[in-house]
Amino acid sequence: MPVNPSAAAGAYTSIANIADNMRNGAKAASSGEATNFGELVEVVLSNVSQSGAETESKAMDMANGKTEIVDLVTAVAETELAVESLVTVRDRVISAYQEILNMPI
Repeated sequence: MPVNPSAAAGAYTSIANIADNMRNGAKAASSGEATNFGELVEVVLSNVSQSGAETESKAMDMANGKTEIVDLVTAVAETELAVESLVTVRDRVISAYQEILNMPI
């Protein structure tokens, strides 16, 4: 299947934008814009949920022939990045909790 060069360039641009948004979100979180950890977790969960829904929508559109494969691959990459970020936060929270449990009283 031939790949349209402009579609490929658009996909690369979309991936770059996703990475920039993730970096900007991390900067906002570290600068104290989020008032508490709970809000930060809520935002991350919302992003993962929204990204998953968009990916499912793109997959259905692809099955119906309404979208190109590049759009689906971009949506899958965005969802994967969001899930990886969520798993990283979860792992750090668990690690911090275990450190607190191991502290002497």
